[in-house]
Amino acid sequence: MFAAMDASRVILTYHERSKHHLSRYAPAPGYLDWANQPDPFRSYRGAPRVELELAADGLPTRYKDLRAARLPQAAPLARQSVAMLFELSLAISAWKSFRGTSWALRCNPSSGNLHPTEGYLVASDLPGLEGGVYHYLSRDHVLEQRARWNTPAPIIEGGVLVGLASIYWREAWKYGMRAFRYCQHDCGHAIAAVSYAAASLGWQTRMLDAVGDADVAALLGLDRSGNHRAEREEPDCLLWVGVGEPPAIEELIAGGRAASWCGEPNPLSDEHVEWDDIEHAHDATPKPRTMPEGPAAPLAASGFSTPRLDLAASTIFRQRRSAVDFDGVTSVAADAFYAMLEPLLPRPGAPPWNAWPWPPRVHLALFVHQVEGLELGLYAFVREATALEPLKRAMRAEWLWRKAGPAHLPLYLLASGDFRKSAKLVCCHQDIAADSCYALGMLASFADVEDSPWRYRRLYWECGMVGQTLYLEAEAAGIRATGIGCFFDDEMHRLLGLEGHEWQSLYHFTAGGAVEDHRLTTLSPYAPRLPAGG
Repeated sequence: MFAAMDASRVILTYHERSKHHLSRYAPAPGYLDWANQPDPFRSYRGAPRVELELAADGLPTRYKDLRAARLPQAAPLARQSVAMLFELSLAISAWKSFRGTSWALRCNPSSGNLHPTEGYLVASDLPGLEGGVYHYLSRDHVLEQRARWNTPAPIIEGGVLVGLASIYWREAWKYGMRAFRYCQHDCGHAIAAVSYAAASLGWQTRMLDAVGDADVAALLGLDRSGNHRAEREEPDCLLWVGVGEPPAIEELIAGGRAASWCGEPNPLSDEHVEWDDIEHAHDATPKPRTMPEGPAAPLAASGFSTPRLDLAASTIFRQRRSAVDFDGVTSVAADAFYAMLEPLLPRPGAPPWNAWPWPPRVHLALFVHQVEGLELGLYAFVREATALEPLKRAMRAEWLWRKAGPAHLPLYLLASGDFRKSAKLVCCHQDIAADSCYALGMLASFADVEDSPWRYRRLYWECGMVGQTLYLEAEAAGIRATGIGCFFDDEMHRLLGLEGHEWQSLYHFTAGGAVEDHRLTTLSPYAPRLPAGG
């Protein structure tokens, strides 16, 4: 455990060492050791399994209603509704196949489709489900019971807890040092995916912001695993999902200590590569118990626009894909572009920001390429009003900062012109950043990291939540999106005129007309299974 000052120095050192540069990339394996590719599915041998129904097809909730905080009546808490929660958030959405090789896609996206994020359920007795702690195995859409409550069992009323954890090795196998960043992105995507899925069932989601990492590990049983150090599941967060108030965490932890535990984690690889920088970054950023900070005050804004496609929420969640190529000609109307930005502003009861207990710390620098009715150029989207003046002072003095778009959107034109070459350069020379309707970089304020290094991870989580929102909005607009983890950090900073650590670019993103690879075969996510009651 580091002192706060030492920990902040360690994490800033990691951040600098893990940057990509025009002349060199961050340290990585250099080749893919296919023989030791980590198993993308964690399972617990010996744990009782509860098969879950595939029931989300019957869910009538429309996506356009969720984004406007018009949630349906809360579904009863039972095994079937819990099954739908996981089916629409962390489950497999399809299998892809090419020349005898197949791989799974999931509702929650992941860097390189490597999926370091594991999901857990903590619940009291529900109709059809015994109370306890469960691990969710997406491969089979089952819950593995890790712990059974003993008497007296903790009481959880009105909802359930969803826990998230990360296995860094899954990302480090391919991406090396930068993997710690990508795992945090993926956690943010998963938080948002759970929030959206819960909203489709009429439930609110709230992160338990006061708990510490040790609390999460104790409750989920992560501190009981005997697997290889590289394959440890590191605690991320606990999400309260349901109605009413969450239970006292102390009672749950005590119940976990008295519970009957079972199951051993499966090994993921025969061999491992140790990345000391990742270990140091992890050791520098554990979250202690803190005072509750939320909920954050929502931003005042006019009513939501209606997306171009009126689709069921379950359809949007499961059809989301990461584009691998864009056609370079597809455009979107300005109104559709503005509609995609609207859900990035927190609103009362609207996913995914109902789950986020802190005010926005992440803002966008947008490269607008092909938006009909909006001038080509570089824009800023400032998600929290108090950040406007600090961003102006930090960036180039010559930027225009001219208000653009509807009055309720904090969108500002910085410079007119064609920025496609700049977007491509910054994003590791990838055409996908230039052939799109728009590309963007997410700028995060590092003001709180020095005093509270654990907030470093939260900045990436917030970026992942922004990304998940934009993924779904792209689908609702009839286009497709993808996150970009490979970018030249300081080239983006130089373009904007940023210096020092006050503002850092943490994640890039782009959306446009996707070019489909017709060589791939798409398969159903799960073998035929009887619906609920069948």
